Amino acid sequence: MTSHKELAELAIQAKSKSIATYSNFHVGAALQTEDGKVILGANIENASYGLTMCAERTAVFSALLDGERKFSAIAIAGDSDDYLPPCGACRQILMEFCGKDLDVIMINLKGETKVLKMSELLPHSFNEEFLK
Repeated sequence: MTSHKELAELAIQAKSKSIATYSNFHVGAALQTEDGKVILGANIENASYGLTMCAERTAVFSALLDGERKFSAIAIAGDSDDYLPPCGACRQILMEFCGKDLDVIMINLKGETKVLKMSELLPHSFNEEFLK
């Protein structure tokens, strides 16, 4: 199993794969499955900003395509002096596909980390129970 520190280092490395042509704000993510596999993601921008894909969603969707369904942690690193949390859309995707107990490791430019549970980042989430 990869430690939070190692996962953070992988997220920082994933930033180098970012395509941030317009914002020049590079973000990397490292998503860990419950059995220890790590899937990387990076933000990919488009001239039509609404089509831009965040690093977190890139990692989650890649993992889902690989057949993964159980996750323990995600590390997120960006070009920010402060700890980088997931945006609202990513919070919804992370909550739905990774669950409320997911460790979210936020990293600042100094490489320092802050860890919160997904339930702390999105305490009153919309989920499948509202669709029944």
